[in-house]
Parts: sequence; structure tokens; C-alpha cells
Amino acid sequence: MSDDSEPAENISGGPSGGGIAAEFEPSEATTRAEAVVDVLGGLYWRKTYGGQDAFECLVRTILSQNTSDTASQPAHDALMDRFGGGDLVEALAGAQRNDLAETIQSAGLYNRKSEVMIAAAEEIREEFGSESQFDAFVRDEDSETVRSRLLEIDGVGPKTADCVLLFSGGRGGVFPVDTHVHRIYRRLGIAPPKADHEGVREILEGAVPAEKCGFGHTASIQFGREYCSARRPACLDGPEACPLYDLCERVGVDEVSETVVDPAEVESG
Repeated sequence: MSDDSEPAENISGGPSGGGIAAEFEPSEATTRAEAVVDVLGGLYWRKTYGGQDAFECLVRTILSQNTSDTASQPAHDALMDRFGGGDLVEALAGAQRNDLAETIQSAGLYNRKSEVMIAAAEEIREEFGSESQFDAFVRDEDSETVRSRLLEIDGVGPKTADCVLLFSGGRGGVFPVDTHVHRIYRRLGIAPPKADHEGVREILEGAVPAEKCGFGHTASIQFGREYCSARRPACLDGPEACPLYDLCERVGVDEVSETVVDPAEVESG
């Protein structure tokens, strides 16, 4: 396993964000998606997840929507400094929207995000009673029940729900799909070029062993940042520049003209 620590600014919270380091011996992969995850697990880290407070994870993921970790991390830290230290559900359910919006302004869309978080806290307090009871629900109920309930909360989409299942519930077989994952696995040719986020998720969760989905998700995000960016993927610098070159179909990437388009824009034929 790589000696590199998982960056604390990842949505998983890095080394202090729950879960434990684990060894997974790369086997003879049965799918190309599993082979990709094996390479990424050797390049970055292998970790099983679970253990984060469920509501804090929900808040953290809402803050990350439509923005970068560079912007959302300070907002999360400021929120926890101001409202943490006790029952976070109770604190946010009783928060004034303007106060919360001011606290999280670095995350962008702070008025909408503050509304979503306060409404979610009120809904969770009414149904579950407290932060600890919500944690127990996320940990102990079956995954489909938890996911369905989370998706009923205004402002919570599939990626947010899946992050809570993974980082708080410790569920194997959950592979959240953010913009990096969506781009990478269509560019690799593992998912169809026009697949939406849910389509990519279904393919990955069916093709990657359950115990590898968690680190597959976080390592894919890191790979997207370091190698497979939207505008200039590393493969444009030559085969040796990308550790996944031999596993990739480079859909939407023209190495000769050095042009890059979203895989969905590639003409079929």
C-alpha cells in the first residue's frame, strides 16, 4: 500500500475521517474497472470506511456541492467551530439562516446551502430526535432504506446519500459518483459516453468488488485531480505520463490534435 496519506481535504476527511487502513491484495481482476481500482489502490491508499458522524458527513457533503475542497473545507471548519461541540442536529435546527450563511460563505451558494442544512436538521430532529439516533439509523438500517430516506431530504442527491452510506455507514459496495468519477470512467470507456451519474454508479458497483468500492471512489477523485483533469489529461504528455494509459480508451481525447471533449460529445459510429 502507498505510504501517502489520504488528503484531509477529501470529503472523506482523510486519516481522521473515519475508517481504517486495510490491505487488499490485488488479484487477477475479473473486470477492467476492478483492474483500474487495483492500480489506484497501489498508487494512493487502500482504506475501509465508516465511523464518521452521519449528520456531520451529510453537512460536509452538502457544503462540497458545486464547489472545490479548497472552498468547502474552510466552510466546514468554520461551521464546526461555531455550531459543533454538542448535538449538531439540534444546533443547526435552531440556527438563524443569516448566521449560518455568513459562517459557510466560502463554500459558495451559501444562502441555498444554509437553507438546506437547517431544513434537514429540523426534519432529522423531528423524525429521529437527535444526532446520535440519526447515526444509529444510518449505521444499522439496510442500505436501500437509508439511501431512500436520505434522498427524500430536500437538497440531497444520490452522491450525497452515497457519501453518507460510505463514510458514516461503512457500507461495502457503495461507489459515490462525483464529477471526477463521472468523467474518468466514461473517458476510460468503462461506462458509456452518455451515461449519467447514476448509470456510472450502477456499472461501477456491479464491476468492482464491494470491499474495493470505498477506496476506489476516493482514489479516483485524487487521480482525477492529479492526472485525469477535464481540460488536459496527463495522457496528452505521452503514455508514460499516465498510470492508467494501458487500461484507458481515452474517449473524447485526441492525442494527435491534443483536443479534449466530454465523452458525451463524441460521435458514435
